Amino acid sequence: MTAHLKMAELHCHIEGAASPALALQMARKYNVDVSGIIRDGTYVWEDFSRFLTCYDAVAELFRTEEDYALLAETYLTELADAGTIYSEIIVSPDHGNTIGIGSDAYIAGLAAGIEAARAKTGIEGRMIITIIRHLGPSAAEHTALYAARRTHPLVTGFNLAGDERLFSVADFARAFDIPRDSGLGLTIHAGEMAGAFSVRDALDHVRPSRISHGVRAIEDDDLVRRIADEGVVLETCPGSNVSLQVFPDFTAHPLRALHAAGCRVTLNSDDPPFFHTSLRQEYEIASQVMDFSDEQIDGMTRTAIEAAFIDEATRARLLASL
Repeated sequence: MTAHLKMAELHCHIEGAASPALALQMARKYNVDVSGIIRDGTYVWEDFSRFLTCYDAVAELFRTEEDYALLAETYLTELADAGTIYSEIIVSPDHGNTIGIGSDAYIAGLAAGIEAARAKTGIEGRMIITIIRHLGPSAAEHTALYAARRTHPLVTGFNLAGDERLFSVADFARAFDIPRDSGLGLTIHAGEMAGAFSVRDALDHVRPSRISHGVRAIEDDDLVRRIADEGVVLETCPGSNVSLQVFPDFTAHPLRALHAAGCRVTLNSDDPPFFHTSLRQEYEIASQVMDFSDEQIDGMTRTAIEAAFIDEATRARLLASL
């Protein structure tokens, strides 16, 4: 059991962290029928495409700055209560524009929630702005320019998410140059729904310090060695990978093989209620199913804090707490 171990998370999409109970609360607030996406207190989807549809429908239930403050505060408080000391949430200013409150209000609401959770529990939180792959390179560059302005000090990173099967990583190289020049940390979704080639493309064209998922690098031994040699951190999400059938079960998941090869790996929940998981459950899976020792799991937490997009004083304080 890992209940005595502190945790840190680098990879969670904030709308994907909304529990069905909170989504139902928002649906009642706005009189929205959610019977097609929530049944018996569980999100309903069948494959990756329908998961994205379900995710978008849940995201549309949060419509005001206050709604987003509630979402962030609720999730980070839950994390802190479970023993988490640090969390990075993936956020999409484009969604703020879609729902009509604008990017600034969207970010401000999330920031208020992060700060409220920190005041209550001491948990540190930061935001990673993401561009949406299936919206295309032009929209991505527009969002990148917004991210580079760093309208809130809790915005510290930049990511690419969405349907990995559309466009190529090279199409978004310019979008990543913009936040890199502004000092934001870089991570990118690759090696989840697409194979090892997508991880190699990400390393070649974006040069991130972290890869979101990256687990299908295991299909290429040379690539695994490169990841280990370059010290690129993998934000692994085993529960998500198995739920989406990237791998059939946890025994087939490559986390142990990647760790044994010297790759710097971390544990994350991705979209926890959609995948019937939590950050604590991911730690339990690593311990009970994958047979990692407490020392090895604590090392993954240390890796997460070492790779976090935070100032050095905060990093030192968090590392000292381990």
